[in-house]
Amino acid sequence: PLWVGPPWEEPPPGAHVVVIDPGRAFGTGAHPTTRLALELLAEQPRGSLLDAGCGSGVLAIAAARLGFRPVIAGDNDPEAVEVARENAARNGVELELCALDAVAGELPAADVVVANIALEVVEALAARVDCGRLVLSGYLADERPAVSGFTHVARREASGWAADAYAPE
Repeated sequence: PLWVGPPWEEPPPGAHVVVIDPGRAFGTGAHPTTRLALELLAEQPRGSLLDAGCGSGVLAIAAARLGFRPVIAGDNDPEAVEVARENAARNGVELELCALDAVAGELPAADVVVANIALEVVEALAARVDCGRLVLSGYLADERPAVSGFTHVARREASGWAADAYAPE
């Protein structure tokens, strides 16, 4: 139900539009891992959401468009947090933005946690996050995150990349 793209592209009529200017942060929404994470995110029950490693904010903004509330987005790069803030304003959505270290910092609890970052980081995050569901991406299709305490419920692959969804055991 979403169209995600940069401000210089024209969205199709009738789409739920998420306009992302990556600025100095990672993510326009075009990478397969982002698309795969969005597909899985759209299937999750609505509730609170944490986007760990938000980059440009594309997943957090899309989550807000899909009806998740509240949406917390964090990154360890202060420039990424500022770009996500600008993109949230551009899209007219409300995000709680914060500095966040997915590996070692304190993580807010959420009904759903989404992370589109390297395999080692999503594994470290999954081991310490307090949530009901996980949507993980950012790794190759031949890699599988080691996640304990959750049941694997879905996998998507495209162009050699993968995303996975997990529910509580």
